Amino acid sequence: MSVAGALEELKEDDVFADSGLLGTWDRGAEPLEATGMIAPSRTLLWRRLALYSVLTLGLLPVQMLALALRAPLSASLPLFYHSLCARLLGFRVRTRGTPLRKGSVLYASNHVSYFDIVVLGSLLRASFIAKSEVKTWPGFGLLATLQRTVFVERQRARSKEHANVIADRLSAGDRLILFPEGTSNDGNRTLPFKSSLFAAVKQSGSDVSTRSDLRIQPVSVTYTRLNGMPMGRGLRPFYAWYGDMDLLPHLLDALALGRVDVDVEFHEPVDPADFRNRKELAAHCQRIVANGVSRALSGRGDVAS
Repeated sequence: MSVAGALEELKEDDVFADSGLLGTWDRGAEPLEATGMIAPSRTLLWRRLALYSVLTLGLLPVQMLALALRAPLSASLPLFYHSLCARLLGFRVRTRGTPLRKGSVLYASNHVSYFDIVVLGSLLRASFIAKSEVKTWPGFGLLATLQRTVFVERQRARSKEHANVIADRLSAGDRLILFPEGTSNDGNRTLPFKSSLFAAVKQSGSDVSTRSDLRIQPVSVTYTRLNGMPMGRGLRPFYAWYGDMDLLPHLLDALALGRVDVDVEFHEPVDPADFRNRKELAAHCQRIVANGVSRALSGRGDVAS
């Protein structure tokens, strides 16, 4: 059976089977809103893991070869890959607004979870800017490298070097996705954007934009519903990954649950040259993104698809 065929067989019934079988499910205080609404399914978990493994191992050598040959496929294959991953992981991604798809673009998005990579990767032909630790994560580090991720360290001494690397990529016409909060959050709010992360587009001193046609597009990502029911503060931590949460237990819990609605809003792009400095630019983008998240959480954010 093909991967696409197997995806079609992921029934809603799988979501509610084998309730309570996961050892990681009981964290000491199960959210009250989970009672009677969701239950982890070991069947669904292992099926998703199997499909993900088959998909990843099948496309991995293709992307390696495409990168080695510098073929155009290396830019489009990650979009196809993340689109399939979003389906098999149970994400229904709904969009509002229009993403920029031409020219040099820096997408500035809030950051809720490692699942944001799949969600945004399924919508945008772009590479990510990630902390250097991601490169050392087993499996995920390789996938990030194959998507031409820009890895940055948190050391202040290397901030200018990383800014130059990002500026070079943007100057070459690449499209990059930045999480300016500098960390992930609980999904119920948007943290302040770090102005230092905009150094590549607003150079210190002269504060001149990297290139005249560069645009920054704020993006809001919000996890809103689980199995058709509003997620709320109690359930959102099963998808939001933040603080001292362990990655593997969190991932297994999420994969054993049902179908998730994710609202993604693409806001009006801005020209960095319109701002006096990167602090103003960061504050503007944060305000726009935070308002989009707030609308989606309150159910006021209409989505197009």
